Amino acid sequence: MKIFKTILVISPHTDDGELGCGGSIAKFAREGSKIIHLVFFDGTKQSAEILKEFERANDVLGIPVEHRIVKRLDMRNYERNRQKILDLMIDIEEQFKPALVFLPSPKDFHQDHMTVSREGLRAFKFSTILGYEEPWNNLVFETSCFIEIEEEDLSKKLRALDYYNSQKGHYYFSEEILRSLALVRGAQIKSRYAEAFEVMRIIIH
Repeated sequence: MKIFKTILVISPHTDDGELGCGGSIAKFAREGSKIIHLVFFDGTKQSAEILKEFERANDVLGIPVEHRIVKRLDMRNYERNRQKILDLMIDIEEQFKPALVFLPSPKDFHQDHMTVSREGLRAFKFSTILGYEEPWNNLVFETSCFIEIEEEDLSKKLRALDYYNSQKGHYYFSEEILRSLALVRGAQIKSRYAEAFEVMRIIIH
């Protein structure tokens, strides 16, 4: 029996969802959940190659092409487009009615992530919402939820992120860092690997 039939992952930029909850995406996809991935893309600055990276990464994680939603938006100007983002999320909520939504932690201090997190909380009033961690953007993070993942899931996360050649200059793309974080979160729940989340809203039926 699947706990969450339909899951929505929201990425303020390509690679955010993979970084924050790639292992959990792989786990739920493997278990049969329907995964929808909404990503915002800066079409004025990013090349078509980055979109190809996104597509390859999502292939690895098990998200079908028809469940990937890509929307162009100017990076670092999300607050200016707040209403547009909210309206889009409301449309997606009405279309898919996700049981679980992954989005950036409300304590993420990247300006685009903050806007997406806040508007997501408004749009998905009837969904369980978990905020994923990106430690380089979090001074504070409350580990109030853990999702246990397997080596298979972590390997898919790392393989997916390996496709982002354009982002490999960032230190946090290091396999050592990402695997170490999964080990630490796993140790917190006496497991091998896990990903941690902040509970923004939980609904139990």
